[in-house]
Order: sequence, then C-alpha cells, then structure tokens
Amino acid sequence: MTKQLILCDCSGTQPLNPEALSKATGLGCSAVHSALCTTQAETAAAAISAGDSVICCTQEKRFFADLAAELEQPEPPLLDLRDRAGWTADTGNLIPKMSALIAEASLDIAPGKSLDVTSEGLCLILGAPDLALAAAERLQDVLGVTVLFDADTADAKAPAAEPVNLLSGRGFDVIRGRLRRAKGALGQFQLSFDALQQLDATGRQWSWTPARDGALSDCDLILDLRGGTPLFPAPEKREGYLRADPKNPQAVADVILTASQLVGTFEKPLYLRHEPLLCAHSRASQSGCSKCLDHCPTSAISSAGDQVSIDPMICAGCGACAALCPSGAITYDAPATDAQFRRIQTLAKAYLDAGGHGPRLLVVCARGSEMISLAARFGRGLPADVVPLEVTALNAFGHAEILAALAAGFADVSILLNPGIDREVQQTELDLALAIGGAGKARLLDIADPDMLSDALYDAQTPPPLAVPVRPMGSRRQITRQAAMALQPEAQHLPLPAQAPYGAVLVDQDSCTLCLSCVSLCPSGALGDNPDLPQLRFQEEACLQCGICASACPEDAISFEPRLNLDPAALSQVVLHEEEPFACVDCGALFGVKSTIEKITEKLAGKHAMFARPEMARMIQMCDNCRVQAQFHQKDSPLAGAERPKVRTTEDYLSKRRDH
Repeated sequence: MTKQLILCDCSGTQPLNPEALSKATGLGCSAVHSALCTTQAETAAAAISAGDSVICCTQEKRFFADLAAELEQPEPPLLDLRDRAGWTADTGNLIPKMSALIAEASLDIAPGKSLDVTSEGLCLILGAPDLALAAAERLQDVLGVTVLFDADTADAKAPAAEPVNLLSGRGFDVIRGRLRRAKGALGQFQLSFDALQQLDATGRQWSWTPARDGALSDCDLILDLRGGTPLFPAPEKREGYLRADPKNPQAVADVILTASQLVGTFEKPLYLRHEPLLCAHSRASQSGCSKCLDHCPTSAISSAGDQVSIDPMICAGCGACAALCPSGAITYDAPATDAQFRRIQTLAKAYLDAGGHGPRLLVVCARGSEMISLAARFGRGLPADVVPLEVTALNAFGHAEILAALAAGFADVSILLNPGIDREVQQTELDLALAIGGAGKARLLDIADPDMLSDALYDAQTPPPLAVPVRPMGSRRQITRQAAMALQPEAQHLPLPAQAPYGAVLVDQDSCTLCLSCVSLCPSGALGDNPDLPQLRFQEEACLQCGICASACPEDAISFEPRLNLDPAALSQVVLHEEEPFACVDCGALFGVKSTIEKITEKLAGKHAMFARPEMARMIQMCDNCRVQAQFHQKDSPLAGAERPKVRTTEDYLSKRRDH
C-alpha cells in the first residue's frame, strides 16, 4: 500500500486539494509542489530515496527514472492525475475521480506471464532483386541474411548489372525458388521451398545449382519487400514478420532499421490461459463451438480434436477469443480476468465512497490514453464524472465486463475503439450486454479526434446508475448472471441475440426417443439423465448453446432459444422429456421406454427371422439379465456349447497304464 502521494500541480495548471485527497483515500499527501522535475527535484529525490511514495506525474517519467538511477534506487511508481483528471474544463468536484484513480493504482495486480524468445538474427529477405540485395547489403553486418529470388519472375533469372556487382564480396547468401509455406513467429519461422537453387558464385560467371523441391529451412525473421499478398493473416500482428511497400522508400528504411534490432532474447507475453477440458469445440466428431477459431486474426488457434489448440508464439493478444468463449476454456491472462473485474469494481467503489454520484466509465487502449492526454493539453479534457480505464486488449472487454461495471455503480460504459480491433466482436459483445441489462447504458465510440472525444463525452446524457451497487464474483458467466439480477430485478427470462452463449434447449417430444446421445456428448453437463427412469433432464444455467447436442441428435429433435433465465430454477435440473418405463415380462424390472419397446416388438415380432418364434420375440421385452438367461437356456442356444469333457485325474492315467 502506498504511504504517501507526492503531488505536483504542473506549474499551477491543475487544482489539487491534499487534505481532501488524504481524507478520501486514507493515504498521506505531500504539500502541493509545482516543479518536481526542475527546481524542486530535491523533493522528488527525497521521495525516491524514502521508497514509500508515488509521484503523481507521468509526463517526466524519464527524468524520474534517471534520477532514481543516480540515487541507485528502483524506479518510483508514477500516477497520472493531471491528464486524466486535473486538466479539464469541467468545474465539478474532482476528488471522487482522483480518489478512484489512486485506488486503482494501489491495487496489487500480478504481472502477466511471459517466456523468452531468442533470435540469432537469421533473416530471409523477399523482394525484387535490386531492392532485396540493397537491403541485404545494409543488414549483412548485423544479421545473417539470405535473399530469396522468386523463381517465377524474369528479374530473378536475369538480374540487372547493379545487383550482380553487389554479389561480389557479399556477406550474405542468395537463393532462388518458390516459398511454398511459412509458419511460426520471431525466432522460430519454419520455411518450405520448391524449385530451390543456391547461387554458385565461383568463377567469372555466377550460376545456379540444380533445383530441388521440398527443401526445408528455419529463420528468425522475415523481411518481406514484395508488396502484394502477405505471407500471414494479420501480418502487422505477426512478430518477426516485417513488411513494407516496395514503392515507399521511407517504409522500407523503417523495416530495415527494425530488422537490425531483432537480435537477442525477447520476452513474449503469454496472453491467454487455456483449459482444454472445458472446451466445447467438439465431441465424438460432432461439431460444436468455433467462435475462437472464426475470429482469431492471426490463426493462432486451430482445431485439435475435441478441443482447440493455441500457439502462444503466434497469439497477438487481441482478446477476442476470451470474450467469445462460452465455457471459460479460454480466459485473458495479461492481466488475469479477475484482476480486470477488481479494477472496475475498485474504481466504482472509490468514486462513490468519496462522495461522487453516477460515474461514467471510459474504456481505452494505449492509443486512447494518448487521445485523452491530447484532449487534456489542447482541449477540454474529460468531464469530471468520466473515469478512464486503460486495458491491454479492447476485444477482451466483453459483455461480462460491461455488466460488471454497470452493476458496480457506473452509470454508463463507453468503449473507445482502436483501428486494430475486431469491430464485429466488440459490437457482438455490446449487443449482448445491452440485451441482458445495459439498454441505453453502453456504447462504442468510433472517434479518432481528441476534441471530438471530449465533445461526445460532455454532450452525452447520463442515465441513472444502479441505486444499490453490487460487486459480483466468480467466473465471467457467474458475474454476468449476478449483474443481470441486480440490473433487472423483476425480469425472469431475457431474450438474447442469436449465437448468445446463454439459453434453453428445446426438445420436440414427439420426435425424441430418449436415446440420450445428447447427454453423453454434452460438454458442460447441462443435459443429464435419470438412472432410474427414462428422462432427459436439463440445467439451463450450465448450457453453453454450443450446438453439439443438436448435431448428435439422430431425430433432429433439438433446437435452441437464446435467453438468460434469471429464475432460480435455472440452477437446477428440470425434466425436458420423459416417458413411461417398460417392465420386464420375466422379472418385472423397469428398463427402456415403453413406447420404444412396443414399437420394436410390433416391427420385429413374427416379421424377422431372429424373432419368428414367440419365445424369441418375447426376449425383446426382457431386461438385460433375463434376456441372457433366456438365450442361454433356449433350444439351440447360441451360447450353448458341446458337452464339457470329463475332468481327468491322476488315477485315470495310472489305471490306463495298469490296463496295458
């Protein structure tokens, strides 16, 4: 817990009230300074040396980092109160908002996990010979470069004079062929070539070795200067794959500079947590949920039988799969999902505890935070009741997070879109949140201008917040349900958009034969049976609407109704379909379904060779034990064998010898 806040009003440009802040947050506050980064640097140095303070300034983070290094102290924690709160045209009370920002910054959030990726600088350059060779010449001293000429282009067969001159005394390799396949990411690209030829530069004239197909190789990074179709989906998100328009010299120069820096060991964030046993992708070759597969921009997710497989090296951390996953098999982990809910609830609670009313949440990514800073410096800034929350991945902020914010006391939630996100995923999650309990209380802001962002927030009508805030706990599904009950206390069944991960299973009782194939394949256990009676039972709260049961039903008797059932009965099993059991004609034990046994008897008794005789047809109406007994004792029983031979003893062998 931070013991003291070191306040600075940035040359008197923002109002700060240390007494009110200290009372609202329970933390000590320094006197208000005006120039911690210049004339009052000794105060900052003392705070850094004490090691128990947070400096409320992020603009001069480099200065404070250098100062800490001079003092041989760790870098101090920094907090931005100025751009997010202090610099504003709103004359309202800023203490609740500042208190909320301070409380969130005080949370102990575990850092995300990562793994080390090593790049030795092996680089493959693709492109027209003139451009590719020029790039190779610039990179040959820092990278291990190989230039690939496309075997299908005329330029590759007859390079111009200038590239030939570059080949003399080169510090890189040149090959020719067709790149058939590339996969992987920084430090571990795997390549496959056809018609591969290596350059033989011995003698007065250079030549190519004989071509061969199916050649394999590895590299650490790929520099693609071809233009046209990229090698990978979402190429800007594939680490180690650098691509530039060959007609743009500045772009080419930029990627060459970037490539020169990609040597060494790098930390690769592990964005996702994956629990394969919870996955509802498939069961017994019956297809189910494929939402993560459909929306992964980098193709990091692939089908692996009943579950999906995630390649952490390719995953770019957009978070769409975590928001869409109905079962919780995939959750965002940078930071963890529960940490996100803690941040939301902490912001709301601190704001309300400090005397504020009806706060509004503005969810942004790093680009959005830059827009907030620009709006604060050059425009009106944010309204006093708008609390910003920066997240790593906007797409991971789904319907559960929106509803949790509204339940915690936020009057509305605005999500500032980023050009790199999946707009369809964000809209889908918003629509679901609006249908469950956020009608008129959540929206997407597709704005790229800081002043327009301020205008949109100042001009918006603030809806009334929840009178009695709640702070749901548990999984995303559990939090959604608890938030919905708080936001819609009178509702029982909320209709939802198609493809929602909540809903009911509907069974056509005239078609259902109670074969229970759906029960055996249900990945969440929402469908169950009764071991004592022919029943199909259903627990709606557990249903993922994955569709496996409908795919597996041989009678096409199953359909779905997207909805959120807030009735307590949704937490228990209810009977969807049941029939009268059949009593064994021999022992009276209950087994099977009466209508099914009677139907089979009608179709087979006396009409099929195996059931031609009455005693054979009667076996259809027997339980398993009685049927085995009847088969064993019947005439010409298939279970009967020849008479067992008499057991021979030692006396039998001895008497036979005496007789001889």
